[in-house]
Amino acid sequence: MKDAEAAGAEVLRAPSTRFWGGYSGVFTDPDGHVWEIAHNPFWTVTGDGRTILGDGRG
Repeated sequence: MKDAEAAGAEVLRAPSTRFWGGYSGVFTDPDGHVWEIAHNPFWTVTGDGRTILGDGRG
């Protein structure tokens, strides 16, 4: 989020904890596109790009 802001983005919602146990924040890029950055600590992304949910489902 800091990198986006340094590149000219406007932060719409500062990063914070979310009800689902992760973190997210929202910004608008210099072209006006809205982005959400989210992190779910209960998911794993493997080296080949697969996402494994916290309960072991793929």
